[in-house]
Amino acid sequence: QLQLVESGGGLVQPGGSLRLSCAASGSFFRINVMGWYRQAPGKQRELVASITSGGTTNYADSVKGRFTISRDNAKNTVYLQTNSLKPEDTAVYYCNADVLFLPTGVYDYWGQGTQVTVSS
Repeated sequence: QLQLVESGGGLVQPGGSLRLSCAASGSFFRINVMGWYRQAPGKQRELVASITSGGTTNYADSVKGRFTISRDNAKNTVYLQTNSLKPEDTAVYYCNADVLFLPTGVYDYWGQGTQVTVSS
């Protein structure tokens, strides 16, 4: 089993920054891809950014140049630095992890979500 605990959301003015964190705990062999998704009211959940265990990153076009994803494999933690925030970034942000358990295989886990609100 694995648990993902997110932190760092909040209310910020347009142009501001927030740093989201997601820490994984439990007994597992390896975490493969970790990522951040978001869901705004009335919209589908969408990928914001992802990062492999080797450090390869992927970003949604809407956040390129403003958001940076990183991870600390020793701490099983993924971060999302969000800069130049816009009102349209307002959403619940969810952490996601693809986790390898031996011998059973790869399973997908979600955090509980953290609210990010960008408003003046």
